[in-house]
Amino acid sequence: MSAVLPIITRPVSAKRSETLLRLPGSLYRAVTRYFGYRAAIASLREFDEHALHDIGIDRSQIEAAVHGLVPRPGRRRA
Repeated sequence: MSAVLPIITRPVSAKRSETLLRLPGSLYRAVTRYFGYRAAIASLREFDEHALHDIGIDRSQIEAAVHGLVPRPGRRRA
């Protein structure tokens, strides 16, 4: 026994206009995230080697750490 579910579709123009309405918000979030990352990287570059070691990163890992790509010690990656 198979059931047929009715498929509700929107006109293509409605999908396109919704995408265009979301575009400015997405662009704003991307730009603010970029400048937030740049500010965090700039502030971490001002730290000396001892302070970076206390945080658990090396100078070469600053950008990766800001983007969340450096695992924290004592925690497993999921």
